[in-house]
Order: sequence, then C-alpha cells, then structure tokens
Amino acid sequence: MAGVLPRAPISRIIREAGADRVSDGATEAMAYHLERFASEVASVAVEFARHAGRKTVTADDVDMAVRVVRGL
Repeated sequence: MAGVLPRAPISRIIREAGADRVSDGATEAMAYHLERFASEVASVAVEFARHAGRKTVTADDVDMAVRVVRGL
C-alpha cells in the first residue's frame, strides 16, 4: 500500500482522534483510504470545473465534490 501521503501526519490525525498508539498497518491503511477518497473527490471536482467551462478547479468545486462523494 505504498502511496504518496506522508505517514507522520496521518498517524498524528489518528492519535488526535483518541488513539494512544497507532500501528504502522493502521497508518498505511488510513493513507490508502485517504488517497482513494482524495482521488475520487478530485475527479468529481474536475468534472464540475469542466462543466462550468473552466480549466481551473476552485475550492467551491472541491467542497461540492466532497458533498457528492460523501452522499450529502
């Protein structure tokens, strides 16, 4: 599950959520799922920008894409 996200911040996020300790496997699994989620959000955000006739993806595109991907 090698990805591009740095592992230290991911481990920190899990600890800030209440974990006393975080295994390497948990950090790797979280990184994998975060990368998949981010990739899906990015794809939807790009679709929104293209639909609007823009080449630039905006924060609003990303925010709307998160809501769509999460089903909100």
